[in-house]
Amino acid sequence: MKKLTNPQVKQTTLGDVAYEAIQKHYRKSIKHESDVLKDHDPEALHQMRVGLRRMRTALQVFDFAVVLPKSTSVQRIRKFAQVLGDVRDLDILSATLQSPAAISKSERKTRDRVLKQVTEDRSNKFETLQKTLHSSKYDKFKAGFEDWLEAPDYQEVTQLPIQHVLPDLLLPLISTVLLHPAWLFGTQTNAGQLSLDFLSGDNIRVLLKQKGHTLHDLRKKMKQVRYQTELFVDLYDEDYRAQVDEFKSIQDALGEIQDSVILNDYLESRLDDAPQKACPVLWDQLAHNRSQAWDQWRSFQEKYLHAEFRTELRSRFLHYNDPKLNPNSVAGTGFAPLPKVTP
Repeated sequence: MKKLTNPQVKQTTLGDVAYEAIQKHYRKSIKHESDVLKDHDPEALHQMRVGLRRMRTALQVFDFAVVLPKSTSVQRIRKFAQVLGDVRDLDILSATLQSPAAISKSERKTRDRVLKQVTEDRSNKFETLQKTLHSSKYDKFKAGFEDWLEAPDYQEVTQLPIQHVLPDLLLPLISTVLLHPAWLFGTQTNAGQLSLDFLSGDNIRVLLKQKGHTLHDLRKKMKQVRYQTELFVDLYDEDYRAQVDEFKSIQDALGEIQDSVILNDYLESRLDDAPQKACPVLWDQLAHNRSQAWDQWRSFQEKYLHAEFRTELRSRFLHYNDPKLNPNSVAGTGFAPLPKVTP
Protein backbone atom coordinates (compact mmCIF):
# COMPACT_ATOMS: atom_id res chain seq x y z
CA MET A 1 0.00 0.00 0.00
CA LYS A 2 1.31 3.43 -0.94
CA LYS A 3 2.08 5.67 2.06
CA LEU A 4 0.24 9.01 2.00
CA THR A 5 2.21 10.61 4.83
CA ASN A 6 5.80 10.47 6.06
CA PRO A 7 5.92 8.13 9.09
CA GLN A 8 9.17 9.79 10.25
CA VAL A 9 7.40 13.12 10.81
CA LYS A 10 5.12 13.49 13.82
CA GLN A 11 1.88 14.91 12.46
CA THR A 12 -0.50 17.06 14.48
CA THR A 13 -3.84 15.41 13.85
CA LEU A 14 -7.38 16.71 13.75
CA GLY A 15 -7.94 14.76 16.98
CA ASP A 16 -5.03 16.51 18.71
CA VAL A 17 -6.42 19.94 17.88
CA ALA A 18 -9.99 18.96 18.83
CA TYR A 19 -8.90 17.62 22.23
CA GLU A 20 -6.79 20.67 23.02
CA ALA A 21 -9.60 23.09 22.12
CA ILE A 22 -12.28 21.25 24.09
CA GLN A 23 -10.07 20.81 27.15
CA LYS A 24 -8.88 24.43 27.12
CA HIS A 25 -12.30 26.03 26.96
CA TYR A 26 -13.93 23.58 29.36
CA ARG A 27 -11.26 24.29 32.00
CA LYS A 28 -11.51 28.05 31.43
CA SER A 29 -15.28 27.91 31.88
CA ILE A 30 -15.52 26.02 35.13
CA LYS A 31 -12.61 27.79 36.83
CA HIS A 32 -14.81 30.89 37.21
CA GLU A 33 -17.76 28.99 38.69
CA SER A 34 -17.06 29.68 42.40
CA ASP A 35 -16.38 33.39 41.77
CA VAL A 36 -19.62 33.67 39.80
CA LEU A 37 -21.59 32.25 42.71
CA LYS A 38 -19.86 34.62 45.15
CA ASP A 39 -21.01 37.50 42.90
CA HIS A 40 -18.30 39.95 43.98
CA ASP A 41 -16.98 40.79 40.52
CA PRO A 42 -19.10 40.85 37.33
CA GLU A 43 -15.98 40.03 35.29
CA ALA A 44 -16.05 36.44 36.57
CA LEU A 45 -19.55 35.98 35.19
CA HIS A 46 -18.49 37.52 31.88
CA GLN A 47 -15.46 35.22 31.60
CA MET A 48 -17.48 32.10 32.42
CA ARG A 49 -20.08 33.04 29.83
CA VAL A 50 -17.37 33.62 27.22
CA GLY A 51 -15.76 30.30 28.15
CA LEU A 52 -19.03 28.42 27.67
CA ARG A 53 -19.58 30.10 24.31
CA ARG A 54 -16.08 29.21 23.15
CA MET A 55 -16.57 25.64 24.30
CA ARG A 56 -19.87 25.44 22.45
CA THR A 57 -18.11 26.73 19.35
CA ALA A 58 -15.38 24.09 19.67
CA LEU A 59 -18.01 21.36 19.90
CA GLN A 60 -19.80 22.71 16.83
CA VAL A 61 -16.56 22.77 14.83
CA PHE A 62 -15.51 19.26 15.84
CA ASP A 63 -18.95 17.69 16.15
CA PHE A 64 -18.32 15.35 13.20
CA ALA A 65 -15.02 14.15 14.69
CA VAL A 66 -15.60 13.52 18.41
CA VAL A 67 -18.00 11.28 20.30
CA LEU A 68 -19.19 13.00 23.48
CA PRO A 69 -21.67 12.02 26.22
CA LYS A 70 -25.25 13.31 25.84
CA SER A 71 -24.87 15.40 29.00
CA THR A 72 -22.33 17.62 27.20
CA SER A 73 -24.56 18.59 24.28
CA VAL A 74 -24.34 21.97 22.56
CA GLN A 75 -27.99 22.60 23.46
CA ARG A 76 -27.24 22.16 27.15
CA ILE A 77 -24.23 24.49 26.99
CA ARG A 78 -26.38 27.07 25.17
CA LYS A 79 -28.93 26.99 28.01
CA PHE A 80 -26.24 27.45 30.65
CA ALA A 81 -24.70 30.35 28.72
CA GLN A 82 -28.12 31.97 28.28
CA VAL A 83 -28.73 31.94 32.04
CA LEU A 84 -25.41 33.71 32.55
CA GLY A 85 -26.19 36.02 29.65
CA ASP A 86 -29.44 37.20 31.22
CA VAL A 87 -27.49 38.46 34.24
CA ARG A 88 -24.65 39.85 32.13
CA ASP A 89 -27.04 41.92 29.99
CA LEU A 90 -28.39 43.59 33.13
CA ASP A 91 -24.84 44.28 34.36
CA ILE A 92 -24.17 46.10 31.07
CA LEU A 93 -27.42 48.05 31.39
CA SER A 94 -26.51 49.07 34.93
CA ALA A 95 -23.03 50.24 33.93
CA THR A 96 -24.41 52.23 30.99
CA LEU A 97 -27.05 53.91 33.13
CA GLN A 98 -24.43 55.01 35.65
CA SER A 99 -22.00 56.41 33.09
CA PRO A 100 -23.39 59.94 32.41
CA ALA A 101 -21.61 62.29 34.84
CA ALA A 102 -23.38 65.63 34.40
CA ILE A 103 -27.14 65.16 34.57
CA SER A 104 -29.91 67.22 36.11
CA LYS A 105 -31.49 66.40 39.45
CA SER A 106 -34.76 65.31 37.81
CA GLU A 107 -32.93 63.08 35.32
CA ARG A 108 -30.88 61.57 38.14
CA LYS A 109 -34.11 60.69 39.93
CA THR A 110 -35.45 59.00 36.82
CA ARG A 111 -32.14 57.23 36.24
CA ASP A 112 -32.03 55.97 39.83
CA ARG A 113 -35.57 54.65 39.55
CA VAL A 114 -34.64 52.68 36.45
CA LEU A 115 -31.45 51.46 38.12
CA LYS A 116 -33.48 50.17 41.03
CA GLN A 117 -35.62 48.17 38.63
CA VAL A 118 -32.51 46.81 36.88
CA THR A 119 -31.15 45.72 40.27
CA GLU A 120 -34.40 43.92 41.12
CA ASP A 121 -34.47 42.21 37.73
CA ARG A 122 -30.84 41.16 38.13
CA SER A 123 -31.54 39.71 41.57
CA ASN A 124 -34.26 37.50 40.09
CA LYS A 125 -32.06 36.42 37.20
CA PHE A 126 -29.13 35.69 39.52
CA GLU A 127 -31.35 33.46 41.63
CA THR A 128 -32.07 31.43 38.48
CA LEU A 129 -28.34 31.32 37.76
CA GLN A 130 -27.59 29.95 41.24
CA LYS A 131 -30.19 27.21 40.85
CA THR A 132 -28.76 26.30 37.46
CA LEU A 133 -25.17 25.96 38.69
CA HIS A 134 -26.37 23.81 41.62
CA SER A 135 -28.56 21.60 39.44
CA SER A 136 -28.06 17.92 38.66
CA LYS A 137 -27.96 18.74 34.93
CA TYR A 138 -24.98 21.00 35.48
CA ASP A 139 -23.26 18.34 37.62
CA LYS A 140 -23.82 15.73 34.89
CA PHE A 141 -22.53 18.17 32.30
CA LYS A 142 -19.22 18.55 34.17
CA ALA A 143 -18.95 14.84 34.91
CA GLY A 144 -19.48 14.05 31.23
CA PHE A 145 -16.62 16.30 30.17
CA GLU A 146 -14.30 15.00 32.88
CA ASP A 147 -14.97 11.43 31.74
CA TRP A 148 -14.37 12.30 28.08
CA LEU A 149 -11.15 14.18 28.79
CA GLU A 150 -9.91 11.18 30.76
CA ALA A 151 -10.77 8.75 27.94
CA PRO A 152 -11.61 10.66 24.71
CA ASP A 153 -13.65 8.93 22.03
CA TYR A 154 -13.16 9.90 18.37
CA GLN A 155 -14.35 9.18 14.87
CA GLU A 156 -11.73 7.74 12.51
CA VAL A 157 -11.41 11.03 10.60
CA THR A 158 -9.51 12.52 13.55
CA GLN A 159 -6.43 10.53 12.50
CA LEU A 160 -5.93 12.86 9.52
CA PRO A 161 -3.21 15.55 9.77
CA ILE A 162 -4.82 18.86 10.67
CA GLN A 163 -3.38 20.70 7.65
CA HIS A 164 -5.20 18.28 5.35
CA VAL A 165 -8.60 19.35 6.63
CA LEU A 166 -8.23 23.01 7.67
CA PRO A 167 -9.86 24.54 4.57
CA ASP A 168 -12.72 22.04 4.85
CA LEU A 169 -13.31 23.18 8.43
CA LEU A 170 -13.03 26.90 7.81
CA LEU A 171 -14.52 27.67 4.39
CA PRO A 172 -18.09 26.64 5.36
CA LEU A 173 -17.86 29.06 8.31
CA ILE A 174 -16.77 31.91 6.04
CA SER A 175 -19.54 31.11 3.57
CA THR A 176 -22.14 31.30 6.34
CA VAL A 177 -20.94 34.79 7.27
CA LEU A 178 -20.65 36.11 3.72
CA LEU A 179 -24.16 34.93 2.81
CA HIS A 180 -25.80 36.55 5.85
CA PRO A 181 -28.62 38.97 4.89
CA ALA A 182 -27.40 41.64 7.33
CA TRP A 183 -24.72 42.74 4.87
CA LEU A 184 -27.59 44.19 2.82
CA PHE A 185 -29.03 46.05 5.83
CA GLY A 186 -29.80 49.66 4.82
CA THR A 187 -28.90 49.17 1.15
CA GLN A 188 -30.69 49.44 -2.18
CA THR A 189 -30.25 47.50 -5.41
CA ASN A 190 -31.08 49.14 -8.71
CA ALA A 191 -30.43 47.39 -12.03
CA GLY A 192 -27.97 45.10 -10.30
CA GLN A 193 -26.06 48.01 -8.72
CA LEU A 194 -25.78 48.04 -4.93
CA SER A 195 -25.74 51.28 -2.93
CA LEU A 196 -25.80 52.27 0.74
CA ASP A 197 -28.73 54.30 2.03
CA PHE A 198 -27.86 57.57 3.74
CA LEU A 199 -29.49 57.44 7.19
CA SER A 200 -29.78 60.12 9.86
CA GLY A 201 -29.51 59.30 13.56
CA ASP A 202 -33.30 59.04 13.99
CA ASN A 203 -33.58 56.95 10.81
CA ILE A 204 -30.98 54.55 12.17
CA ARG A 205 -32.80 54.21 15.50
CA VAL A 206 -36.14 53.53 13.82
CA LEU A 207 -34.63 51.04 11.37
CA LEU A 208 -32.88 49.20 14.20
CA LYS A 209 -36.11 49.03 16.17
CA GLN A 210 -37.88 47.52 13.17
CA LYS A 211 -35.21 45.24 11.74
CA GLY A 212 -32.35 45.25 14.22
CA HIS A 213 -32.73 41.51 14.82
CA THR A 214 -30.96 40.94 11.49
CA LEU A 215 -27.83 42.78 12.66
CA HIS A 216 -28.07 41.07 16.04
CA ASP A 217 -28.08 37.68 14.32
CA LEU A 218 -24.98 38.64 12.31
CA ARG A 219 -23.31 39.71 15.54
CA LYS A 220 -23.88 36.21 16.91
CA LYS A 221 -22.54 34.69 13.71
CA MET A 222 -19.47 36.96 13.81
CA LYS A 223 -18.80 35.97 17.40
CA GLN A 224 -19.12 32.34 16.41
CA VAL A 225 -16.79 32.60 13.40
CA ARG A 226 -14.29 34.59 15.46
CA TYR A 227 -14.17 31.88 18.13
CA GLN A 228 -13.98 29.18 15.47
CA THR A 229 -11.16 30.79 13.53
CA GLU A 230 -9.26 31.58 16.74
CA LEU A 231 -8.92 27.84 17.29
CA PHE A 232 -6.41 27.74 14.44
CA VAL A 233 -4.42 30.99 14.70
CA ASP A 234 -1.20 29.10 15.45
CA LEU A 235 -1.52 27.17 12.21
CA TYR A 236 -1.68 30.18 9.89
CA ASP A 237 0.30 33.33 9.14
CA GLU A 238 -0.06 36.89 10.43
CA ASP A 239 -2.61 37.84 7.76
CA TYR A 240 -4.89 35.17 9.15
CA ARG A 241 -4.45 36.49 12.69
CA ALA A 242 -5.25 40.02 11.50
CA GLN A 243 -8.42 38.72 9.88
CA VAL A 244 -9.51 37.09 13.13
CA ASP A 245 -8.92 40.42 14.90
CA GLU A 246 -11.13 42.12 12.31
CA PHE A 247 -13.91 39.62 12.98
CA LYS A 248 -13.73 40.76 16.61
CA SER A 249 -13.92 44.43 15.58
CA ILE A 250 -17.06 43.74 13.55
CA GLN A 251 -18.55 41.84 16.48
CA ASP A 252 -17.73 44.74 18.83
CA ALA A 253 -19.34 47.35 16.55
CA LEU A 254 -22.49 45.27 16.21
CA GLY A 255 -22.44 44.69 19.97
CA GLU A 256 -22.43 48.43 20.66
CA ILE A 257 -25.39 48.83 18.34
CA GLN A 258 -27.26 45.99 20.02
CA ASP A 259 -26.56 47.34 23.51
CA SER A 260 -28.13 50.66 22.50
CA VAL A 261 -31.20 48.86 21.17
CA ILE A 262 -31.59 46.86 24.39
CA LEU A 263 -31.28 49.94 26.59
CA ASN A 264 -33.68 51.94 24.41
CA ASP A 265 -36.27 49.17 24.69
CA TYR A 266 -35.71 48.86 28.42
CA LEU A 267 -36.13 52.58 29.02
CA GLU A 268 -39.28 52.73 26.90
CA SER A 269 -40.78 49.81 28.84
CA ARG A 270 -39.94 51.24 32.28
CA LEU A 271 -40.61 54.97 31.88
CA ASP A 272 -43.96 56.73 31.74
CA ASP A 273 -42.55 59.59 29.66
CA ALA A 274 -40.59 59.28 26.44
CA PRO A 275 -36.92 58.48 27.27
CA GLN A 276 -35.65 61.50 25.31
CA LYS A 277 -37.73 63.72 27.59
CA ALA A 278 -37.18 61.88 30.87
CA CYS A 279 -33.44 61.20 30.35
CA PRO A 280 -32.15 63.67 27.73
CA VAL A 281 -28.45 63.37 28.64
CA LEU A 282 -28.51 59.58 28.68
CA TRP A 283 -30.56 59.58 25.47
CA ASP A 284 -28.02 61.82 23.73
CA GLN A 285 -25.16 59.64 24.95
CA LEU A 286 -26.87 56.54 23.57
CA ALA A 287 -27.40 58.28 20.26
CA HIS A 288 -23.74 59.31 20.13
CA ASN A 289 -22.48 55.79 20.94
CA ARG A 290 -24.89 54.28 18.42
CA SER A 291 -23.79 56.71 15.72
CA GLN A 292 -20.12 55.90 16.23
CA ALA A 293 -20.76 52.16 16.19
CA TRP A 294 -22.96 52.55 13.11
CA ASP A 295 -20.22 54.39 11.20
CA GLN A 296 -17.76 51.66 12.06
CA TRP A 297 -20.22 48.97 10.99
CA ARG A 298 -20.87 50.78 7.70
CA SER A 299 -17.17 50.76 6.85
CA PHE A 300 -17.05 46.99 7.39
CA GLN A 301 -20.30 46.53 5.49
CA GLU A 302 -18.93 48.37 2.46
CA LYS A 303 -15.71 46.36 2.56
CA TYR A 304 -17.40 42.96 2.84
CA LEU A 305 -19.77 43.67 -0.05
CA HIS A 306 -16.89 44.04 -2.51
CA ALA A 307 -16.37 40.97 -4.70
CA GLU A 308 -12.59 41.44 -4.69
CA PHE A 309 -12.39 41.31 -0.91
CA ARG A 310 -14.68 38.29 -0.67
CA THR A 311 -12.43 36.39 -3.10
CA GLU A 312 -9.35 37.42 -1.14
CA LEU A 313 -10.95 36.34 2.13
CA ARG A 314 -11.74 32.86 0.83
CA SER A 315 -8.20 32.51 -0.47
CA ARG A 316 -6.74 33.41 2.91
CA PHE A 317 -8.26 30.31 4.50
CA LEU A 318 -7.04 27.93 1.79
CA HIS A 319 -3.36 28.18 2.63
CA TYR A 320 -1.83 26.50 5.67
CA ASN A 321 1.26 28.46 6.75
CA ASP A 322 2.15 29.23 3.15
CA PRO A 323 4.90 31.92 3.18
CA LYS A 324 4.19 32.66 -0.48
CA LEU A 325 0.70 33.88 0.42
CA ASN A 326 0.86 37.52 1.42
CA PRO A 327 -2.27 39.24 0.09
CA ASN A 328 -2.40 43.00 0.24
CA SER A 329 -4.76 44.50 2.75
CA VAL A 330 -8.06 45.70 1.39
CA ALA A 331 -7.26 49.21 2.54
CA GLY A 332 -4.53 49.30 -0.08
CA THR A 333 -6.40 47.76 -2.99
CA GLY A 334 -8.17 50.95 -4.00
CA PHE A 335 -11.70 49.54 -3.99
CA ALA A 336 -14.16 52.16 -5.16
CA PRO A 337 -16.64 53.08 -2.41
CA LEU A 338 -20.24 52.03 -2.83
CA PRO A 339 -22.49 54.96 -3.77
CA LYS A 340 -24.67 56.50 -1.07
CA VAL A 341 -28.37 57.03 -1.62
CA THR A 342 -29.84 60.16 -0.07
CA PRO A 343 -33.56 59.94 0.72
